[in-house]
Amino acid sequence: MRAVIKNGIGVFHPQGFLDGNSSNALLSIDDINATLNANADMILVSLKKVIFFNRNGLDTFVKMFNKVRSANHIIVGFCDYDTKKYEAIHKFYKNELTFSLFKTQDIANLFSSGYKNQAKNVLLYSDDKSQRAAIAIELHDNGHNPIVTQSYEEFKEKAKNESAYDVILEESYLGQMGQQVATRVTGNAIIYTLSSFLDAEIGNTFNIAYHNNSLNVGFRLFIFDAYKVVSMNVHALNFFSKLASAAAEYNATICFVGMTFEKTPTAFKETLEDAGIMFYEQMNDILENKELLSELGASSAASTKNKRPLNKVIVSELPNFIEATVATIEMMTNAEATKEAVNIETIHIDTPDNKIASSIGFYGDIDGMVMLVFPLDIAKKSCELLIGEETDDVELILDTLAELVNIVGGKIKTLLSDENIHVDITLPRTYKEIDGLMEVAKGKKGVQVDLSFDNDKFLFFLTR
Repeated sequence: MRAVIKNGIGVFHPQGFLDGNSSNALLSIDDINATLNANADMILVSLKKVIFFNRNGLDTFVKMFNKVRSANHIIVGFCDYDTKKYEAIHKFYKNELTFSLFKTQDIANLFSSGYKNQAKNVLLYSDDKSQRAAIAIELHDNGHNPIVTQSYEEFKEKAKNESAYDVILEESYLGQMGQQVATRVTGNAIIYTLSSFLDAEIGNTFNIAYHNNSLNVGFRLFIFDAYKVVSMNVHALNFFSKLASAAAEYNATICFVGMTFEKTPTAFKETLEDAGIMFYEQMNDILENKELLSELGASSAASTKNKRPLNKVIVSELPNFIEATVATIEMMTNAEATKEAVNIETIHIDTPDNKIASSIGFYGDIDGMVMLVFPLDIAKKSCELLIGEETDDVELILDTLAELVNIVGGKIKTLLSDENIHVDITLPRTYKEIDGLMEVAKGKKGVQVDLSFDNDKFLFFLTR
């Protein structure tokens, strides 16, 4: 199959049915390599002429995407689809979306280096906050002017004035842009969703590695949304009791919200309460009580058993961690980074005033975490694009900073993947006060890199 190449994008146009029986013969690695040799820096498969597809049919392309992306470090994915096809792809792959999705080729052009600096005003919306941030950052990096909308209602209202924008962007997705395991909410709580009947299978379906790394990063409040739970048996009871005991080592809090005990013995609730789990009827009982939210999610020193030294593998990847961090912040602030010092020590912050911080964990082939300390002015400037205006609202800045750091984590994940090192990342934890970060970092040795952005001091710390 031959590709049509325009603006550096090679687009393949399969037709008819993609069901796994016919698609094997439609496209080969040789076809893709020939397209790359013709100076394409993005490979897409158009779904415009596809009548029907299932996961088997798409998997043929996705496997090629993964190989090509890893070998050539380019954008790969699908384009030219309607809402129904977009939703089907999300349903098939859920949290496995490592490839990109562009509703039209015109939208894909915005992300192509062959189209760079042909500035467009782009109205954009995604219901995924991390994607919204990632898309805005990439558009900005390519010389465009993204207008970020924070809600679908705002997006639809602004979209009525079509003439005000060159491109209106929705139902698009950038692959390899972070992790969708849980939902971070204001107050640094992680919310897990439970449903149906809880039994021994919860031990297999719950991502304990993610949870443990979230504890290590500094999260201290975990809320289980149990509105859809019908009942639980003794196996699930034992699982959550052990989870609560492990959380106690970090002084972390586990809450259940919306759990009824019509079909679950009330003695189970008493056992879980004895283990330290708290029960609330409504999510807003926690989330709208700022004092309670702050108290439950307060930082505390990490468990001493997790104070592990860095190993050579992690240290050897330091350039990738620095590149992902510096490139993102330079682009958001239009300020060039200057490296001032590199030390292997415990974290040291000379003047904690007027600084906020964030930490993000990674785990898999290697594990550890990155801590970033921002002068407030740098944080405000970095987040201005994503917020859409200047603001002194520290809570809003912290919330937006988490999305920015999630992008940094996604870039780290991608750079490591390119070297065949596979990791997942936690959601970022933010700190309004530096004392909270210092409690989590207490006693941990790592690599501290002091940077300066236009004379504003910025600190990078890599540890385990």
